[in-house]
Formats: sequence, structure tokens, C-alpha cells
Amino acid sequence: MRPALFTLVLGAPQWLGPALGLWGLVAAAALWSYARGPRGGWRAGCAALKLLGGAALAACLVEPLWTGQRARPGANLFAVVADNSQGLQVRDRGSDRTRGEWLREWLDPQRSGAWTTLEEAFEVRRFLFDARLQAVRHFEELTFEGRATALGAALTALRERFANRPLAGVLLFTDGIATDLRDTWPPLDGLPPVYPVVVGRVGAVRDLALETVQVSQTAFEDAPVTLTAGVRALGLAGERVEVTLSDARGTRLAAQESRVRRDAETLSFRFQWRPPEPGLAFYEVRAHLPGAAPGAEATLLNNARLVPVDRGGGPYRILYVAGRPNWEYKFLNRALAEDDQLQLVALLRVARREPKFEFRGRAGETSNPLFRGFGHQAPEEVERYDQPVLIRLNTRDERELRDGFPRTAEALFAYDALILDDVEADFFAPDQQSLIARFVAERGGGLLMLGGAESFRQGGYFRTPVGDALPVYLDRAPEPVAGATWRFQLTREGWLEPWVRLHETEAAEKARLQAMPAFAVVNPVGEPKPGAALLATVADEPGRELPALATQRFGRGRTAALTVGDFWRWGMLNPEARRDLEKAWRQLARWLVTEVPRRVELTIEPAPDSAPGAVRLLVRARDPQFLPLDGAQVVVEVTPVAAGTNAPAAPLRLTAEPSAREPGLYEGLYVARHPGAYRAAVAVTNATAEAVGRAVAGWSSDLAAEEFRSLEPNVALLEELARRTGGEVVSAGRLAEFARGLPRRQAPVMEAWTAPAWHTPGWLALALGCFLTEWGLRRWKGLP
Repeated sequence: MRPALFTLVLGAPQWLGPALGLWGLVAAAALWSYARGPRGGWRAGCAALKLLGGAALAACLVEPLWTGQRARPGANLFAVVADNSQGLQVRDRGSDRTRGEWLREWLDPQRSGAWTTLEEAFEVRRFLFDARLQAVRHFEELTFEGRATALGAALTALRERFANRPLAGVLLFTDGIATDLRDTWPPLDGLPPVYPVVVGRVGAVRDLALETVQVSQTAFEDAPVTLTAGVRALGLAGERVEVTLSDARGTRLAAQESRVRRDAETLSFRFQWRPPEPGLAFYEVRAHLPGAAPGAEATLLNNARLVPVDRGGGPYRILYVAGRPNWEYKFLNRALAEDDQLQLVALLRVARREPKFEFRGRAGETSNPLFRGFGHQAPEEVERYDQPVLIRLNTRDERELRDGFPRTAEALFAYDALILDDVEADFFAPDQQSLIARFVAERGGGLLMLGGAESFRQGGYFRTPVGDALPVYLDRAPEPVAGATWRFQLTREGWLEPWVRLHETEAAEKARLQAMPAFAVVNPVGEPKPGAALLATVADEPGRELPALATQRFGRGRTAALTVGDFWRWGMLNPEARRDLEKAWRQLARWLVTEVPRRVELTIEPAPDSAPGAVRLLVRARDPQFLPLDGAQVVVEVTPVAAGTNAPAAPLRLTAEPSAREPGLYEGLYVARHPGAYRAAVAVTNATAEAVGRAVAGWSSDLAAEEFRSLEPNVALLEELARRTGGEVVSAGRLAEFARGLPRRQAPVMEAWTAPAWHTPGWLALALGCFLTEWGLRRWKGLP
């Protein structure tokens, strides 16, 4: 709302000619009288004063008028909105009152004349907002106990409430610390200019706050969970900060300390640990000042967070296919047997397909003549001897893999990862090879090829769907080198991957690599494809280097190539080497199944735009071919987790409805009324009431921690809000001046106004002042 423009117009333009003539006579007489005397600068000044005074008197004949537009009194609405959240209970450093008490004083009509001026020109509407917008008659209702600062929701409510009504502006009193404005702005079109008044001073608070807490999981076996905490220290330069990690029962797991080097610094703390049990668990992160006296911080409500960690999701089923029994399967199977989240199912070929014998017997006879008379042999029975001999290990039941490698998407997509070892491409039919590529790209599974003699290019995978999915080129592979020995070493990318390393320190990892034996079987491949990561190489004595371990993303899944064919040799050195080998296999297998989609997935998404403490439960359901599943029945049980334990209390059942955003997505909304940890379990059934799958997820709700996440007034957000709506930031000391200038700004309902410019004391004073000043100068210089 910009200040309205005003202009000067003539009320009696017909008198313009006489006025100019009169002024011309005055000017001629003045110039004639001053031209007769001696020249000097003061004489020119006296002449100019007489000319100006004459012009002021002559202008009265044309009646000059000021004209413009202003807001019509009482025709426009104006909203005054005050923040009522508990964040205003903070007391700035050096202040004897809280921010809320200062706000009460600014809004008191007995202490500020701004409100009387505002009510004379506008119909003022008063509102409070915290978790929601509330209309009030007086601001005595301010309590500063609101659980959230839903600024975005308040602006949206104002926009909807005053749609198609003459709202001239919004005077907004807040600290700008909005709990519902993180990455996106609410729709601001149709909203009048917003004039924020910042409550609180920047840099005037001593406080420690957990601003961010992020949890990530890797396949690193010793410490698969990594938690990174960002702690904001305001006004605490030189102080020590300690951050602790505890489980749900309060048992301290780890602690770290750091010193604040400068004011308004964000300290980073990183914890790595291995949860003792799989599944969903909650942990507490807490920051504090060791040895600090009570009251050293503005508030303690933002010092702790509950964090959910889900180490469940299993068991993940991995299908291992090998062209012959070998040592690699022995060590791999032994390693994965120790991980209760991984299940290795094997399909091993123990004999190749043999060509049929041609027996020379009677015409039409298909069996050996020596066995003539020992029973009837059907053609199907004879054909059975022409098939390879396969054995199945660790299958779920006698029907699994009974017909060999899966031929349908439903059968193959039931696994999470696939390992091919020493098996040639011709083992698979063309449709099975395409199915493997779809398994990775569409289903999102993991594919690993090991470096046996019948793998990669030597196995005939060049120009096949499986070869296209691998992270290395097969057409550029060098020829094998007979009798060479190869040393295993990590690349720079390999050192950065936690699941490739086996030890926590660099020295221990280098010692492990140095102790690894030289390998004799390496299946040579070409360089990695664009976008692939080369994590390890092998080098022979002359220094020739070949890829050893490479990975890449392929569609929704991931693939890896391990070209060493006798990796098992590492585990034959000693018991310590065998433990390292088994650990390497487990970490590689966990990497294969990391981020592999399940048929039912549950994710938790904050929904502060709906209500404080609200979360959106997003359920994705898929059919056996991992296509979106529509028409499903999705039931979610939400359970508060009792304090001090991971055990849930009484659950609440709700039904997730199909979403219009994407097929196979179902949404439900849950509002947490109390702070604490929550556990959600979803069960999905299809249209025929057949169980599709289950999933579990958790989250924590702490509105006070979100409200006090930062105590520094967010001036940048309020300035951006004012810029987007055409307003400006107003200081509390300028409220009266701002209120006086509001009627001259643009408003929905305006009126024209005029005021005489000549019929005023100022205009007459200008004319008399010019004549009297000119007369005084003449007397001073002794002129007539």
C-alpha cells in the first residue's frame, strides 16, 4: 500500500491572464526601481523577494488547490494480528520484561495514540494467532501459551476470511519464528499489504537449541546408524556444550563435547552406533551446558529431541545362482547366516546338461536296448535326462525354485537381491535375462555378479540385458593374464563408502588391506560406465590395474560387479581374516538390499499446514509385479509409546484413503495431541481380502521444541513477507507515525479530497514575509 499522490490544480483558471498581468506590472516596477541605484548582490536579492511576494499575491486570483485521494474513513477494514505463542515468553538479555509483555504495552490503547488514529480511518479487526487464527475484541486475551506459531496458516485464514472484502492491510506483531513455514510459502495472492512489527531483538538471547537432527543408515556392520545433530548456541561464546545420546530407558550410550568459538554459532555433533535389536526404537538426543547455573539459558524446552530409528524391514531374501558348487558360496552362506535380517536362497547347478545318446535299436526305440523289457519309458521321462542337475538350498518350501530359475515377474520379484556367480548367460533364457534387468530397473532390486570363470564377458553377457545393467563395460575387457597374481586396494571413492571399509580407523584398514592375500583369479572387464563408482581395483606386480569392485544405479535399483573369482582365499589365512571376509560379505549384501522397495511401505510426512502436531501417513502398496495396487484396504494403527520404554500403549485405528497424487498411494492424517513418541503399523489387503503386507514406522512430536527451535527473531522472513505483499517492516517506535500516514496510502475504497493552497495562513505568511524582508534590507542599506 504505497502513499497516495497529490497534485496542485487551479480553482479559477479564468483569472490566469489577469494574474499574470498584475504580476508583470509588479515585476516591471520592482526592476525599474532597483535598476536606478548602484549594482550589488543584495539589490538582486531584494528584487527577487519582491517578485516572489508579488507572485504569491497574484496567484490568489487563480485559487490554487491541493487535490488527491485518501482512504474513505470507516469504509475499509484493517487487521491487527498479534502472536500468542509461548515463544514470546522469552526475555531478551538486558530487558526487565518478556517479549510478550512488550507486545502488550505496544497494543495498549492507553499508552499509544496509534490505535485512536487507526480507528478513525479504518474499521479495525483484532486477531490472535498461535496454532490457529482467532478473532478477539481486545488484546487483553493474550496469554502467550499457544503451542505453535502457525504463521502460514494464519495468513491463509486471513486471506479466506476477507476474500472480496475491502481489507486495506494487516499489521502483524510477531517474532517471525514460524513453525509451519520451512520450505514453501502459502498462497499470498489476494492478501493486502502486510506490515510486520518485529517482536524481540536480534542477538539478545543466551540459549542452546537443537536446530536439526538427521538420522541415516548404512550397511556398515559395526555402526550402521549415524545421527548428526546441529546445535545453535546464541550468546554463549567460550562456553562448553555437551550432547548426549540415550536410549528410551534413559541409558546413556555416548556423549560428545565442543566449545563455542563465536556468538550465534551452530555446532555439529555426529554419533554412530549399532542398535542392539532390530525393529523400531526411539533414542533421545540432549544438549546442555555442563556446570551451568539455573537460568543460564532462555529456555530448556529446545534442548532435547526424540529420534526414531528403524532397523527392521527384514528378513531380506537374496537369491544366489551359481553354475557350479564352489568355495565362494561356502563363505558367503556362512557369513549371511549370522545376520537375522538376511536370508540367502541358493540355486546351484551340480551337473551341466549332457547331449542325448543315440541308441541303435529297433525303429522308434528311444531307450538303451540293453534295458529292453524293463518297463515302459515315455518320451518325457527320456527328456528328463537331458536337463541340468540343480539343487535348491534354504528354500521356503518344496515348491520354491522347483522349476529352476524363475520365469515370471511374480516369482523373481519376491526376492530383494540377486547374486550371479560363475554361471554363463546361456543358462538363462532370453526372457529370463530381460526379467533380471526388469528386476533391477522396475522392481528396484539389487544385482551382484561375482568374478567366476563363467561371468562377465567370458560368460557371454556382452550385449545382453544383464550385461547392460552391469556397472562396467564388457566389450572393452582386456585379455586374461595367465599366472598373474593381483593385490586388492581401495580407490578414493572406496575409502569414502562406509560399507566398503571394515575398520573404524585408517591405520587398521590399511593393515587389513596389506594383510589380504594375492588373488589368482580375476575376470577382466572394461572401465566403469558413466555414473558408476569404482570402489576397488586389483594390480599385478608389473603395475597393471583392473577394476575389482564397481557399483551403479540402474533404474530404481542398483548393481555391482566384483571381478575377483577367488575372494574366498582371503578367509583361508587365519581366523581374523575369515572374520573380516564374512563381515565384508555381510556389508556387501546389506548394501544390495538397502533402499529396496517392499510391497507395502509407510512413510511419515509432517503436515503443519493441517494442524500443529499433524503428520500425514503415506502408504504405498504394490502388487506382486510391483505395480501400483489400487482398490486396497489400508488400516493404520497409531500407538503412543510409553515414556521410558519402547513398548506401545493403546492404539488408535484409522483408514487411509486413496490419494489423487499418484496411483497406489494411500493417505491418512493423524494429529498428535501430546508430546512424545508414536508408532504406526499399517496392514494392507487387496480387493479379494488377501493380505498384501505390513509396515511399521515411527515419529516423535514435540511442539515446544519446534516452537523454541530458534529464539532469534526471523527478520529475514518478515522482510520477505512484506516484500511479497507490498508492505514494509515497521518498528515499534514508529507505530504512531505509521498510523497517521496510513490513510494517505492506497486502499480498496478511496475518496477524492481538495484543500485550498492559497487560503491558508502559510500562503499569506509567505507573501508578507517576502515584502517585510525586502523592506528590512532596504532600510538596512539606507535606501528609500
